[in-house]
Amino acid sequence: MSETQAWSHTTVLLHEAIDALVTSPDGIYVDGTFGRGGHSRLLLSRLSPRGRLIALDRDPEAVAAATQGATRVEDPRFSILHANFSQLREALADMGITRVDGLLLDLGVSSPQIDNPARGFSFRFDAPLDMRMDPTRGESAADFLARADERLLTEVIRDYGEERFARQIAKALVARREGGHAVRTTGELSQLVAGAVRTREAGQDPATRTFQALRIFVNAELEALDEGLKASLDLLAPQGRLAVIAFHSLEDRRVKEFIARESRDVVDRRAPFAPPKAMRLRSVARIKPGAAEVAANPRARSAILRVAERTDVA
Repeated sequence: MSETQAWSHTTVLLHEAIDALVTSPDGIYVDGTFGRGGHSRLLLSRLSPRGRLIALDRDPEAVAAATQGATRVEDPRFSILHANFSQLREALADMGITRVDGLLLDLGVSSPQIDNPARGFSFRFDAPLDMRMDPTRGESAADFLARADERLLTEVIRDYGEERFARQIAKALVARREGGHAVRTTGELSQLVAGAVRTREAGQDPATRTFQALRIFVNAELEALDEGLKASLDLLAPQGRLAVIAFHSLEDRRVKEFIARESRDVVDRRAPFAPPKAMRLRSVARIKPGAAEVAANPRARSAILRVAERTDVA
């Protein structure tokens, strides 16, 4: 079994997302986070022969899953790019596409990334501390921990992990590094955090928030989300839909505030008699997984799908 096939992924809010997204079977749609293709495959089933789907993923293994072996997508209406959805505007421009009828973003880390020890995302396995969604680019989590000072470590763990013991964890990381034993594996990090965190919510591993923080920082996930949301305003055709699935409050708060901000008319206080800048989005839905889905896939329990529709484009 190949590496791209070894770890499965259960798509969260599958039918809810596609039902909300696809309004025109003849349209052009974008899946900005292909993963293992659950959303893309259902979306293709809803399109007419004239429809088109462009998928993106920053993970080379996800792209390989779409193009190779038994999991490949064989459909002339489908194409996939190895790219971060923060590059969406440029990637579509290179294909001659300036308007789309729907954009889907399924945020966070996928099950194959979590379950493959070699990727270094999980404290369930002792493995090299990598955490990059694209292992061919950027700095690994271990390399970041090897260079960051206590102030930066504290800020990252506090701001991206919402960890109240961020300073204690940062101090422990620096002390270990200065002692000649910088953290290089997931097991070492998990043990260090367990020793620095005094209390933790029932049922949650002490390292959960620190692992989340490092993953978000190393992959610049929030910055990518901001860029992807901005691009949606330029790319969505009138009545085109934006659907975003978030799994933690940092992501969902950004999506919620973006939709709210773009769903109201804006008056320029410097020119009070000028006509207001018309709203560009209309909030359509907020959907959470049902009890049956959460029971079948516990990783779905924190998911929130938000859907917005593009108003007329001037």
